[in-house]
Parts: sequence; structure tokens; C-alpha cells
Amino acid sequence: MSKHEKIKIKKLTSPLLNMGDVEIEFGKIEDDWEEPQGPTPKPGVVALRNWDRRLMERYEPFYTPVCDMCCLCSYGKCDLTHGKRGACGIDSKTQQARMIALECAIGAAAHGAHSRHMVEYQIEKKGRDYRIDMGLNIATEAPIYRTIIGERPKTLGDLEDGMDYAEQQLQHIVSSLHTGMEGDFKDYESKAMHAGMLDNLVMEIGDIAQVIGYDFPKGESDVPLSELGAGTIDKEKPVILIIGHNVVPGVEILTYAEAYEKADRIELAGICCSAHDLIRKNKSAKIIGPMSEQVRFIRSGMADVLVLDEQCVRVDLLEEAKKVKTPVIVTTDKIGLGLRDRTGDGADQIVDDLASGKEPGAMILRPEKVGEVAVKLAERVFPTRNKLRTIPDKDEIKSEAARCVSCEECQRACPVNLHISAALKDAKSGNFDSLAELRERCIGCARCDSACKKGIKPLSLIEGASDYIIKEDRYNVRVGRGPILDTEIRNVGPPIVFGEIPGVVVFAGCSNYSNGGREVAEMAEEFLKRRYIVVVSGCAAMTIGKYRDEDGQTLYEKYPGNFDAGCLVNVGSCLTNAHILGAAVKIPHIFGRRNLRGNFEEISDYILNRVGAVAVVWGTYSPKALAIGTGLNRWGIPVILGPSGSKYRRLYLGRKDKEEKWDIYNARTGEVVNADPTPEHLVYVAESKEEAIIEIARLVMRPNDNVKGRQIKLAHYIDLHKRYYGTMPGDLHYYIRQEGDIPMTMKPEIKAILEKKGWKERVIPDPTLVERLVWKKKDKEDEKDKKEEGR
Repeated sequence: MSKHEKIKIKKLTSPLLNMGDVEIEFGKIEDDWEEPQGPTPKPGVVALRNWDRRLMERYEPFYTPVCDMCCLCSYGKCDLTHGKRGACGIDSKTQQARMIALECAIGAAAHGAHSRHMVEYQIEKKGRDYRIDMGLNIATEAPIYRTIIGERPKTLGDLEDGMDYAEQQLQHIVSSLHTGMEGDFKDYESKAMHAGMLDNLVMEIGDIAQVIGYDFPKGESDVPLSELGAGTIDKEKPVILIIGHNVVPGVEILTYAEAYEKADRIELAGICCSAHDLIRKNKSAKIIGPMSEQVRFIRSGMADVLVLDEQCVRVDLLEEAKKVKTPVIVTTDKIGLGLRDRTGDGADQIVDDLASGKEPGAMILRPEKVGEVAVKLAERVFPTRNKLRTIPDKDEIKSEAARCVSCEECQRACPVNLHISAALKDAKSGNFDSLAELRERCIGCARCDSACKKGIKPLSLIEGASDYIIKEDRYNVRVGRGPILDTEIRNVGPPIVFGEIPGVVVFAGCSNYSNGGREVAEMAEEFLKRRYIVVVSGCAAMTIGKYRDEDGQTLYEKYPGNFDAGCLVNVGSCLTNAHILGAAVKIPHIFGRRNLRGNFEEISDYILNRVGAVAVVWGTYSPKALAIGTGLNRWGIPVILGPSGSKYRRLYLGRKDKEEKWDIYNARTGEVVNADPTPEHLVYVAESKEEAIIEIARLVMRPNDNVKGRQIKLAHYIDLHKRYYGTMPGDLHYYIRQEGDIPMTMKPEIKAILEKKGWKERVIPDPTLVERLVWKKKDKEDEKDKKEEGR
């Protein structure tokens, strides 16, 4: 497939032809792809509505509103409590679903704009006809794209077709959010799922573009380890800090530094996902950590130049940077911060103005110029800034702590309820340990600073008290490998589908947790030891690298990086979440022999009923994370949120006690049968690490598990339930379909439990929610029978 192209010919002369001012347009060139086109290529907003509603019949949306008002138009604000309706007729449930759709659209737009920029930039550098080559072991280069768009992209230019589709669909979704549009909450949820699916698509497009454009790793499992943590920074060098998710400016800084032999003379470090992608380009770059490190690191004074791109960038960083005389460069049209656009000015003039303090920063929208200015500027200001910092020393901490009146406003403002006043009381008397111990649980939001009526900056005091911890902040993270190899899917597809690999557990999301990132590392290791496949991305991938065992090893040093049982896979930045989903999509294609092309419903049905995958988002749930998660739900993958309870606002909950919810087609016979309630939920909130661990073990169960696979999954579920709750699970009778499912070593005990529950055997079906797939399979079998009769 090739995009429409136009060629303008000013003059053409030949023995047979003489013409001028001619424009020739080439339409799409048909692909030679033999796979038949499925029923839903480029699905519109309602094309998959029936599938979405089938999911919601089983997994009812459940809302916990943060706000019971609607303030989106000038009729409002409208009070929607106690069954009241707004001026346009909307009720509370529909308004909550509307806001979910809005946030999913915002998340998809954020990833979409990033990916659009990446595709256009790589086309500018490489050309529209630059071939997509994901390496020898990847033939299914874009499983999400193939399934949704119904085509296979061969060049960078082809990716534009997917972006055009996503942007068009997103416009339709956003238009439905206007006053006086949709009035059904499930239809808004369907639109949210559509936005989430688009988000999954544009992430895949964006990462494919940067993988082939920058020669990032193409699924190699033996990628190296890279340095992680503020303690890895060499303060004897100029430091350039990059914050955001779009790596283009960062790569140009690397390119300029290498071209002028300055790479060894500067430190290039990153916070958030730009850092992940920097080390995919060059592992000598450093990752500081997730979003919670932004204010802390700037106040430390280590950054000589601050470069901001897009997404998850604190909006007060210019003010923080001014306090330590760190000049700021903003590099995209998403973030201006009121700075003057200097894109057209000479690099040396910009450096002079920023180094002298004449201007606090500049907007530069050409990445190559960002590279030149950032390196020159860092070298210029390094000797004069002298790593100016606003982190207090011990005497200053003691003095500031003495001003605390224990009003507890800081604790009330703290999202994780840190007992700051009590720690300040200890610090006043010279004991700084209590303050230092708060650092691991502190999420770096600085709300305590804003809340203090005395003008004390508790965040800075915590940093000052834990100065010794920061010096030891030296860890490692495996470089993001990107996609999962087709060869790996061939190896693990059968044991995943039949349950013999107990499950694939994904840890993603923004790592601002109430109990520190240690919980994510502990959850990951619990399942690694049990030979689940554990996959990580984004901030979660950074966080788990910051914890060592008693032998001083991180999880990345203990567990290999291939996609197999007992392995820890880091795919990379936010965009690479698409490759995790891509692995799930490849399983029905490579192992299950299902066509991908325009065949969303069949692929999602396969994943829901056969692929034991579950995603865990432990921490802040941004609009991007909501879009990613809601997209996964449409593909049939459950998501566990935690530990912030009702703040997540919308869940998709199943009811295992309602048997009629779990009726399913048995594709072998065409009959409707009552299956076991797996997976029980599509979105679930766990209030603690322990609850999340148990729920992971429950949500990886699938109706298609064979007897051996279900035995394995139940053995883990029972063991974890006993370990963390101290009891045998009370719902085993729902998940044991036949006596063979019972783990061998527990048969007498469990059979006694089943007898008390009045348990009856169930059929183990060839499961599907889609009626047409039953007849499709029967037609194939009839055709096979006819061929046999003919022989």
C-alpha cells in the first residue's frame, strides 16, 4: 500500500511528447498481501459498538465520581446528585462516562500528536519511501496496525495513513462530547474504548517510526544495562537534563555532542520516557527516574540546562529553574511557558542571551538547533552556575523546622498522608532521620510547599535530610528492547494459551505511589519466581530498577530479558506499551492461525478467552494511562489499578455470582454453555500490594485453560491467598470446572470444600462471545468433511 502522491512537471519534452505545467496524481498501489480482508478495516466510531456492549453486559461500568457537577457549558454548573439531571438532560452516570471518554481522547491525542511529529520528522530525515524493517525475527511488523487499519505498512509514508485515520476518528469522538449529544452511558464508554484503541494504534506507529529511524533495538533480549539514579551523575561535567516523552530533541543533542567530540565532556540525563528512549539510542545517557524526581533534581542544582519536550512535564519547572539559574529550552508547540520563540535566531545569540540571564529560557522548535544550543549553553554556564542549589544544609533544615507550628496543613495536602510535622519536630532537635525516611514514600508533588502558611518548603527539607541517600542513588535498568520477536511468540504461544505458562503480568503507569516503588518491585519478583512472564515499561520499568536484594542485585541483574517464563522484559518508553499489546495480538495470529487483517473482533475475542494477560497500573492514573488501559480492555485484557481506590472513578466489574453473565458459545458444538467466570473483571481496584498480587493470580485464568494449565494457575492462586490472607480462597468452586483442575497435592481438602458448596462439573468449551465465529468454524469443518468424503 502506498499513500496518494502528486508529481508536478514544469516541462517535459521527448520525441513523442511535449507538455508543460502538468500534475500527475498516483492513487494507492494495491498490496500483494494474500491475507483476506476482515469485516472491520478502519472501524468507525460505532463499528465495534456491539462488541463493546457485549463486554459491558458482562463487565458493568461502576462509577465513583470525584465531582457530581457538570461545568462544561454556560448552562452550568449543573448539580447531578440524587437523580437530578442537567440543563441538557444529562444524568450523573452518563456524565461520568462522558468524562471518561474525554480523558481517553486527551490521552490518545497526546500520544497521537507525539507520534505524528515522530513520523513527520523521520520522513523529513529518511524519506517517505524508507522501508520498515523490524529485523530478521519479526515478520509481523505492526500487529495492531494490521488488525485495525487492515493493511500492512511497508514504508514510513504508509504510517501516515494510520495517523490520518486515528486523527479523523478522534475528531468524531471529541465532537460527541459537546452539549446535547450522547445520552447513553454505555455508548460513551464505547467511545472511550474506541479512543483507547486509537491510542494503542498511534503508540505502535510512533515507536515503529523511531525504531527504524534511530536504529533502536528491534526486540533483542540481550540489550545492555544502563545507569539509573541521581547518584550516577558526574557533577564535574556540564549536565543537560531532558524531561518529557518525545526523544527527538534529545537525540539531536547526542548527535551534536558526538559530531563535535563533546560527548565525553557532558552528562546527558533524562526524567520520564525521553530518558528511556535516549538510552535506546546510546546507553551512555543516564536515567534519573520518573516524574516524582523532577522538582527534586532541579532544586539539587545539578542540571545546568533544562530541556523540555512534551507530556508529564510539571508546569512550574520554569519557576523552579529560575531559582537555581538553570536556563530552560522548550522544544515543542505543546509547551511554551511564555518564552520567546527563538527558532529563527542564531544559536550563538541564543546562548549569549540565556547564559547572561537576559532571558530565563527560549522556545526552539528545530531539533538540530536545540542540539547545538543545549551543548554550547551547558558548557558556557557550567563554570558560573557552580551547581547552585536550593536544597538546605543541616543547619538550615534545623532553623526552618523550628518555624513549624504543627498546624498539619502539609499533611492534609499530602496525597500520601506523610506525617511531615512530626518529622520537622524531630529535625528541630537535630534528629534528621524521620525526615530522611519520608523520601521513599514522598511523590515529589510539592503540595506541602504550597500548603505551608509559614512559607516552609518541606520537600526541600526532606531532600536535604536525605542527601546521603541521594549520593547512593546508583542502580541500573535494562535498555528498552522494543517489540517481542515472532520467534518468541512461537515458543510461548501454546503454553500461554493452554495455561502452562501461568500468565503474562504487565507493570506500567506513572510511578507515584503511596508506599514507594518498592511495592512494584516486590510484586514483579513474586511472579518472576513463579515463572510468569513479567513485562514492564515507562516509569514502572525505572522504579523496579531502584531496588536491590540482600546480595546487592537488581531484578534486571537477576532475571533475563527474553519473552519467556520467569523472565523480566523491559520494552522501553510509554510508546512501547503498544509492543506489549502487540505480543498478545501476535499469539492468535502466529499460534492460533487467525487472520489479523481488519479482524478486530475475532482477535479480541481470542485474547479475552485464551491469553492469560493482566496489566497493573500502580500509582497515578493520567489521561494517557487511562487511554492505554481502556484500549487494553477493548482487546480483552484486564487492568488492575491501585492503590488509590475511588480516585480511579470507573471500573469494569464482573459478577461471578450471576451465572447468566458467563454464558458463552462453545465453538465446537455451536451450543451456548455456562462457562467459569474468567477473567472475572476488566478493571479492578486493589487497595494494597497483597490484594493486587492475589487478584493478578485470579485474573490470568481463562475459559480455554486446559486441565494442566488450570491446575498450575489454581495452585499459585491458592498459595498466594494462604500466604497473604492466611486462608483458603472461598471462591474455588467457581474456577474448578472438572475434578482434573484440582491441584494434585490439594485434592482431598478441596474436594471436601466443593462438596459443601454443591459444586457441579462444567464443560471446558472452545470459548467465544461472537456468534458468527461459531458458524465460521462449523463452515470450515463442513468443508473439511466434504473434502474427506470426496477422497
